[in-house]
Amino acid sequence: MKYDTNATRKALDDINAVRNVAHRIPANSNPVLVLDGLATAQNLCYGLAAHSGWWIDTETGEDVRTWPKKFLKLWVISKLMLSVGELSEGLESYRKGDRNDDHLPDMNGLTVEIADCIIRLLDLAGGLDLPVPEAVVRKLAYNQKRPDHKLEHRSADGGKSI
Repeated sequence: MKYDTNATRKALDDINAVRNVAHRIPANSNPVLVLDGLATAQNLCYGLAAHSGWWIDTETGEDVRTWPKKFLKLWVISKLMLSVGELSEGLESYRKGDRNDDHLPDMNGLTVEIADCIIRLLDLAGGLDLPVPEAVVRKLAYNQKRPDHKLEHRSADGGKSI
């Protein structure tokens, strides 16, 4: 997948400038690979969900994207809230000592529920043809420049502590 918008190229340059000094970012990492990896993950999540029929109305057999706008809007809201539900399950798992997951017993519950949330969101983004991989890279670069994301601002009275 190629991204050639000026804003995305600028964001990739900004991330490259930070990665050499940032904690836990290998000097040989490549933000373009992140962009392409997220695009691949989005396509995989959506493709598997579509193959399993999650974009088809079970009563009519219609693709939900053909519904009238007001009904599609409610369906999208429902999908977003299902993602929130996965995060709530992760919170409960963590709150209770983060025991191993029932379905993937070799992994802790928080990890699995975060994965469920990501899968749901990337499926939704793919089904709606949203450029989420590009938005992630651009948002990462933007956040690096935000004063309220700097430690000195976050440590100040009234700063974002979490």
